[in-house]
Formats: sequence, structure tokens, C-alpha cells
Amino acid sequence: MSLEFDPESQQKAREYARKRYMLFALDLVQGALVLALLIFGGLSAALKEFLEKFAPERGMLVALYFLTFYALYWLTGLPLAYAGFVLQHQYGLSTQSLKSWFSDQLKASALAVILGLLATELLYFLLARSPNLWWLWAWVAFTFFTVILANLFPVIILPLFIPFRPLEDEELKSRLLRLAEKARTKVRGIFTLELSAKTRAGNAALVGWGNTRRILLGDTLLRDYSPDEIETILAHELAHHVHHDIALGIAFQSLLNFLLFWGTGKIFPPLARLLGYGSPQDIVAFPVLAGIMGFLLFLSTPVTAAYSRWRESLADEYSLKVAENPEAFASAMVKLAGQNLAEAFPPRWAEILFYSHPPVGKRVLKAKNWIKEGKCASQ
Repeated sequence: MSLEFDPESQQKAREYARKRYMLFALDLVQGALVLALLIFGGLSAALKEFLEKFAPERGMLVALYFLTFYALYWLTGLPLAYAGFVLQHQYGLSTQSLKSWFSDQLKASALAVILGLLATELLYFLLARSPNLWWLWAWVAFTFFTVILANLFPVIILPLFIPFRPLEDEELKSRLLRLAEKARTKVRGIFTLELSAKTRAGNAALVGWGNTRRILLGDTLLRDYSPDEIETILAHELAHHVHHDIALGIAFQSLLNFLLFWGTGKIFPPLARLLGYGSPQDIVAFPVLAGIMGFLLFLSTPVTAAYSRWRESLADEYSLKVAENPEAFASAMVKLAGQNLAEAFPPRWAEILFYSHPPVGKRVLKAKNWIKEGKCASQ
């Protein structure tokens, strides 16, 4: 098994990463331009005046405004989303047809519209009823729905995009269940995620909450990786069970969201008035609210990513201890780098902004250190 990265593949990964970063920057510019057009170009006031002809009632006006706002944002961003689709095909990562991709775009947009509409209606209801503490009640509601969505995601939302089925390889399943028993972890199910219909990339994940919590292994992993390598990957996912990472992640994100909502509550009313809007409760100021929340969310991204990298690093250490096969772990990481076109050692700024896991090069070095030091579970 190879424990070294292929130089040609890494060069290709660096080219691919640069283009993804460019698309990310253009996406930020696109969103900023839409908001600037609405706020400074007078489009928000004109839009509200037009929609009031069809919706004199406040709730309906909020709904129509949000739907129009989302349609404008989605349509102007669609070319960039398509560019991402093309980029993945250019680098041999995607197997998805244009029809399937567009279908996913529509399904994702439908979910965003439903959830966004509910959130916007709730925000403006709270702004009207509790002008001073609306942000606090909004945070409470958002936290509640985060827990609900974490529970529903694997059984309702995920199957809309990628189907999965129980792992059929009984020999591998028995081996993985023995590993779970060794880790003293009750596994509610190990499933095969049918990734190959859309991508050549490999992936695995722990999803769900409570009785919907399960481990998903991409069929691209099962096809291209040895049982030893798959075992180390499962051990990593089991670590998230053992470390209670879903619950801790929700708690951490809720704390971060509290700061986000608090900051928005402090900034939004005075900024809306400064920009000439009579009241923050007026839907015409919605682009200001969206802009503030988007900006604060962007600022929090490095904090969220750093927390995630820490927890993933702990899961790697757990895998190395429990599976007792650092060679297979390192080999699996090298394969993932080639399969997913991941940079082994990305620029530090990119790691801070974009990486929810430690860069694969650091993960391989950790495994090599375990090999060098002769560590094992008994130690």
C-alpha cells in the first residue's frame, strides 16, 4: 500500500483548488452585488411598493418579498453554480448528468424556500412583537429547529439527493460491527451511500440524532478500498459516536449562533435607520438584515472550521488507537487525496477558511508518526 502522494495528482489538485477558491470569491461578489442593488439602488423600495398592490396584509407581503428576493439571488447565482458543475466534470470528479444536477438544484432551492420563508415570517413576527429582544427569541427558535433538522436529515432530506441502503457485504459488516463492539459503541446502522451515480469522490459520514443516527459509507469507498482501510475509516466515524460530537457540535454552533443573533440585534436597527429605512420592522430593510447576518456568518466561518478540525483530529487519533493499523489509515488518506483531488498541504489561509478536516497531508504524517513510534491501543 502506498503512503506517498502522487506529484502529478497533487499538481492537478492545486489547480482545481485555485479554481474553486475563485468561484467562492465570485459567489461572495454576486451576493454582495444583489444586496447593494437592493439597498443602494432603490430596488428594495420599488419592489415593496410593487408587491403591496397584491399583498396589503403584512404576512403576505413578507412572503412575496422573500420569494422575489430569493428568486433574484438564485437566478443571478445559477451561472456560478453551473460553472462549479462544469469544473467538477473537467477534473473528472463528477459523474452526474446535467439533468440530475439541475434536479438537485431545484430540490435544494425548494427546501431553501420553505425553510427561508418560515424563518423570515418568524423574524418579522418577532420584530413586530418584541422589538428589543426579537433576536433572542429568534435564536431560541433557530436552535430548536436545528435539533429537529439534525434528526430528520438522514431519513427525509438526504434521500432526496443521494439514496442509501443497508450494507450488503455481510463479512465486512460483521468485521465493522466487531470494531464497534470493541469501541463499546452501539451502532444503529451501517449504510451504503450511493455516491457513484453523482461523483467519483469517496466519503463517509456520521449523520442523524437519537434514533436516526447512522454511519454512511460511500459505495466509492467500498469499491476502491481494502477492508483494512475501510475499517480505519469506520473507526474514525465511530469516534464521533464515542465523543458525542453531534450533540457537542449542536451545542457549540448554538453558542456561536447566539453571538451572531446578538450582534445582528445590536447592528440591524441603527444601521437600517442610518440607511434611510423608517423602521427595522419594515420588510423593505430585509436586504440589510440579510447582509448583516451573512457578513457575521462569514466572519464566524474560521471559528466553526477550527472547531471541526479539532474534533476530526481527535477522531483520527481514536481510529489509530482502536483499529491499530496506522499503515491502512495512511494508505486510505493517500487514496482519498487522489480520488477527491484534495491538496495534501494547502495554503494556511485556505485551511483556516475552508477546511472542516485537517489537511490530508497532516493526517498522513500523524499516521506515519504512529508507525515510527510503534504506538498501539494497549499503550
